[in-house]
Amino acid sequence: MLEDPCGENGLIVPWCDQLRVLCHPSIGGFVTHCGWNSTMESIFAGVPMLTFPLFFDQYHNAKLIVEDWKVGLKLKPRTGAATAIGRDEISKTVTRLMDLHEEESKELRRRAKELQEIRLNAIKMGGPVDDNITAFLENFAPRH
Repeated sequence: MLEDPCGENGLIVPWCDQLRVLCHPSIGGFVTHCGWNSTMESIFAGVPMLTFPLFFDQYHNAKLIVEDWKVGLKLKPRTGAATAIGRDEISKTVTRLMDLHEEESKELRRRAKELQEIRLNAIKMGGPVDDNITAFLENFAPRH
């Protein structure tokens, strides 16, 4: 059982509200498989990511996170092992993400907060999401 090795250092629950966890101020990073919902929740929370895509669209999402948006680091599999990542690689990458004195980590956090702010501005009243929904609805029920 997983509870045995965790002891009092962890808590295993059958379900949790991932977005609520990501929004907690103690969260410094998120190891993610790069599913779209997890990616959007991390951006919503302004949390940088460690990417570990497994299949399909997750590889594209990981590219967006690491290369385009620059809000994450890639966990790299060992040579010759399609999805295996060694503990040294995980430790090294987590340390890079969590080192608050290093410029790389500071920049990832700055970009994550910047994307969070863009998201906030997009969904506020009068923002582009609100405008688009209003325009969409007006096509079905025009005002007279």
